[in-house]
Amino acid sequence: MTAIWDRKSSRLRIDPMAFKVIVGIVNEHHHWMLLGKYAELEPVNRQLTSIMSSGTVTMAEPVCLIENDKDGNLRVVPQAVEILKQIDQFVVVVAVVGLYRTGKSYLMNKLAGKRKGFALGATIQSKTKGIWMWCIPHPKKADHTLVLLDTEGLGDVEKGDTKNDNWVFSLAVLLSSALVYNSVGTIDNDALQRLHYVTELTEHIKVKSQANDEDESTEFMRFFPSFVWTVRDFTLQLEYDGKEITADQYLDNALKLKPGHGRQVTAYNLPRNCLRNYFPTRKCFVFDRPTSAEKMKHMDDLSDEDLEPSFVRQARIFYDYILSETKTKTMKGGYNMTGRMLGSLAKMYLDAICSGHIPCLENAVVALAQIENSNAVAEAVKFYKENIANWVAFPTETQAELSDIHGKVEESAVKIFMDHCFKDEDQKCQIELMKLLQTEYTAICDKNVVESKKACESIIKRIFRPLEENIASGKYMTVGGYQQYRKDLDNFISKYRSAERKGIKGEESLKEYLAKNESVGQAIMTADRSLSEAQRKEEENRARLEAMEQARRADEEQRKILEKQMKDQERTNKENIKQLENKMEDDRKNALKEFKMTMNGKLKEQQDLLQQGFERDAKRMEAEIDSLKKEQAENAQRKPSFLSGLLNTLGTVATIVLPGPGKLAGLGLSAASNLV
Repeated sequence: MTAIWDRKSSRLRIDPMAFKVIVGIVNEHHHWMLLGKYAELEPVNRQLTSIMSSGTVTMAEPVCLIENDKDGNLRVVPQAVEILKQIDQFVVVVAVVGLYRTGKSYLMNKLAGKRKGFALGATIQSKTKGIWMWCIPHPKKADHTLVLLDTEGLGDVEKGDTKNDNWVFSLAVLLSSALVYNSVGTIDNDALQRLHYVTELTEHIKVKSQANDEDESTEFMRFFPSFVWTVRDFTLQLEYDGKEITADQYLDNALKLKPGHGRQVTAYNLPRNCLRNYFPTRKCFVFDRPTSAEKMKHMDDLSDEDLEPSFVRQARIFYDYILSETKTKTMKGGYNMTGRMLGSLAKMYLDAICSGHIPCLENAVVALAQIENSNAVAEAVKFYKENIANWVAFPTETQAELSDIHGKVEESAVKIFMDHCFKDEDQKCQIELMKLLQTEYTAICDKNVVESKKACESIIKRIFRPLEENIASGKYMTVGGYQQYRKDLDNFISKYRSAERKGIKGEESLKEYLAKNESVGQAIMTADRSLSEAQRKEEENRARLEAMEQARRADEEQRKILEKQMKDQERTNKENIKQLENKMEDDRKNALKEFKMTMNGKLKEQQDLLQQGFERDAKRMEAEIDSLKKEQAENAQRKPSFLSGLLNTLGTVATIVLPGPGKLAGLGLSAASNLV
């Protein structure tokens, strides 16, 4: 930009011409930015970045997600759910549970990268009530949000409500992708017996809506979070049989089963069996005492320099592991979950609990799918409407121009739907979206016709005004007047055809105008005494041929419009199938991840059982593994027939919105020839 020193004002002044150039460049850049962001219409076809998939929030401090009301019942806090509704990114959910006053909140603040946030407290009273939530952009996973859930301490003596503790523990399991269990001291039998909440999960969580009183715990490993046991104020040496071991090995040794079948053996093995069978992966961290008892009263004011170096190092290892290894929150079927879905899920579970029912994973997936798929259809249609309105200037010069814009916007709208739908049984919502988009496109095409005719009428009125004035003045009602009329008419027709912005109905509008004024030409011909009978017949024949040619032009114009619309439908069908196949492949990969994680967990558990001499339990595990393999094989065989059925459905949708075969046949087209 050029700056000029203004001596009069003693100030720098911007050169006006340079300013205009800069503004023009900025406006042009802004135009293409919008074009790329919303409609993908620039020549290089930038990839669509959906507004929906980029949304997250950054919370300055935690808020209560699930609270105890005055009657001691749990309820979802609406304001917290509203925050989650703003998060359209996938979420990684880390929940911490454990006995009260064991330092859970400190770990969560560490994960949030803050000293303060979740209440730490310095007394024997439990500070956290209910479940508190803190959402931040994930430090290590792009386009993910980290959701931290800090739960109230289990076993709070002031409350003395084991039922409430069980539900808090169960909700932490249901909502998280990593469950951190925090305890103090060592992992001994007493510590495991205090973790009785895990043994009662079968009473608080259902996998299937129709379980027929079967034991569903064998399916928990498929849907439960990873389990991380953090042991605070650990004072033992990590050794076993005189050899140094890792914290993970320490946990595995603590979870070894005791042979036998007596009551005491069963009680001893129960929490161990549950941890081994319910959670797909297990991890352990041990922490030294962070500082002196006096300083610990003010933990939220202490920096790393005020803490024991070993504790700081251990906390950093824990932090790196959780942020690097914790997976995206998924639901039954391997579907990734957004913050909005997490909020809906929390409300569903609490509604079930408050109504006296047990939260069911299968029902939750079905209910979430209905909500999310309906929202996905609405968002896609909204996107389509807004962008068509932004980029279509009526009337378009050709049907192809409108078709190109429609194709790009529709492709992006379908992608928005695909990115946010899941478990769309029989593709009902996708087909609904196709019908809605086709209805919108049909309305736009109709509007384009109307606007074209309006534009043509205006152009005809302007161009043919001199002709009509001459007719009104009687200029042509003289000897030789008909030849002058024909000359002027041909001249104005030529001017009309060369005029711009007529749209797609230029020839049809001209045909209607000429047909309306045909009687005028006949009258002028009759009044022209210079024409012989032979000349008059020749002129009549010429006029008839020209009318036929004009009708042919109008029909050809209409034929091209209909042909383009049919190709649009063909393209729509192919695009929907292509995106559906991509979606199915993504779903297949997610389901395969779920399957592999479960299978690896089952195989490891089976191997451990065999090594410890529990052949009967290992045999039972073999049956579970075979059942998993059978289910996986059945799912793999569904794809071909499913796509074939969808193809037929898409053809049915096409026949609803396209003209009938008779009309197309009259224009030299076959409706069936261009359909998928």
